[in-house]
Amino acid sequence: MPQVLTAREVQDLVRAGQPVPEGALLTPSARDFLEDHKRTARGSSRPAPVAGFVEPRSAPSTTGSSRPATAALTVVPAAGLSTLNSQLSTSSAPATPDYEFRWTPGSDPKTPAEIERFFRSEPIEILKRRICDIGRRLWLKDYTDGNGGNITIRVGDNLALCTPTLICKGFMTPEDMCLVDLDGNQLAGTRVRTSEAKTHFGIMKRQPAAKACVHAHPPHATAFAISNAKIPSALIPEAEVFLGRIGIAQYETPGTPANAEEVGRVGVDHQAVLMQNHGVIVWGKDVEDAYWKMENIDAYCRTIAIAAGLGTGLHRFGPDKLKDLIALRQKLGMPDPRANLKEAELCDDNSEFRPAVVCQTPAGSLAAPAGNEPAANPEVEALVQRLTEEILRQLQNK
Repeated sequence: MPQVLTAREVQDLVRAGQPVPEGALLTPSARDFLEDHKRTARGSSRPAPVAGFVEPRSAPSTTGSSRPATAALTVVPAAGLSTLNSQLSTSSAPATPDYEFRWTPGSDPKTPAEIERFFRSEPIEILKRRICDIGRRLWLKDYTDGNGGNITIRVGDNLALCTPTLICKGFMTPEDMCLVDLDGNQLAGTRVRTSEAKTHFGIMKRQPAAKACVHAHPPHATAFAISNAKIPSALIPEAEVFLGRIGIAQYETPGTPANAEEVGRVGVDHQAVLMQNHGVIVWGKDVEDAYWKMENIDAYCRTIAIAAGLGTGLHRFGPDKLKDLIALRQKLGMPDPRANLKEAELCDDNSEFRPAVVCQTPAGSLAAPAGNEPAANPEVEALVQRLTEEILRQLQNK
């Protein structure tokens, strides 16, 4: 049986300087990765360069991209295999993936023709496929139901890609995507844009680092959003580094300017925001980064809910250790409003969290304690006595 190679496996081969096996089957994302490396090795740019698009600094791959699940696998032919492997062996030193979209300020397309060309360009097509991939992952994790959730990627000073309205996020195609300005006006695409795009832009307009936003309804995090319970901190280090302090946006009607204003106000300093009685919105430097935070927050809330039910309390690692994690978060370039707080102030939010209360009767205490019985009602006692006597009389006459 032919060997099937995923994008991650091909990446590992490239980093190790190993050849791609002859006759191997490549997944669509693995094929995309190899195509990008071939272009890089030839020293050529992408076909028909797009005005304003800036190539990422670290020669990334498109391993985060995805094609429809029905796409055929690609077979690596024997012919030309040595050339392909020689090209791959010229790759640079190992680097972390970089999916951030960069553009030249002031270069947004203006005319309808320029906008359409930009919307159909290869860099934007890659982002469309990534949005579809993220939508599928949201759906598979039960973070969205029906047509719930939406995704945006900023692609210019006043431009963003977004998902359409009334679509299941698990079955989107690149052709479904929309191009809009940051006021929500649709510029390209055949489907109507999501009604909640302006909520995302409420964050993007205030926070330049917010290059992508993901909104969904992950069950465990949304449970906190509807229960008025504040998520405690200083419990798991990864949550402190990758989520930071989790914000809470007060409820406003979804899709309204008031909702965009409230979410933007909170989201500017919080990469993960609970939308009261609604769901969660997260942002990052790219759509993969934002999606990770959606996974992070739901896993964190799920773990807290399980631990709270054990009845032993929650063990926190304290403000001194939390300070170290906040410093690490800042080193990674992520904002945290707690950076200037004193240690004594760092865990104030924990005082508002109350684990579930379990009601139980102590063993051997089923009877009411002596001396605590309520006083008998004489009229009730007399009625019971008469009924008892009447029942006994009727039994004796049978």
